[in-house]
Amino acid sequence: MSCPFCPPKVNDNAIPLENELCLFIDLKHSVLQGSGIIVPRAHRESTFDLTHEEITATFLLLTQVKALLDAEYNPQGYNLGWNCGAVAGQTVFHAHLHVIPRYASEPYAGKGIRHWVKQESNRRCI
Repeated sequence: MSCPFCPPKVNDNAIPLENELCLFIDLKHSVLQGSGIIVPRAHRESTFDLTHEEITATFLLLTQVKALLDAEYNPQGYNLGWNCGAVAGQTVFHAHLHVIPRYASEPYAGKGIRHWVKQESNRRCI
């Protein structure tokens, strides 16, 4: 199995925060500064495969990530999201929570994760 999120493949310099069960990977080349992902150390294909302890550890780390990003980048908001399955946009099949700081000055400010759900052009035809 070749998973880019499974240790030791993750560059230690890209991990500003971690705990016993998960780590925060800073996506340094992201368009929105501070964007990253929280991944469990154990390989789990999707969010639905996480243990109760891993979910708890993820959200404990999320509060630390927010404090770090608030201090370093001062975002005005956040999008948080899990993509589960290829149709939902998951491209790496190791569960990961996207942490995306949002800024008032960005072109898509105010367009949250539900923006595309509200577009009539994306309606599912039965």
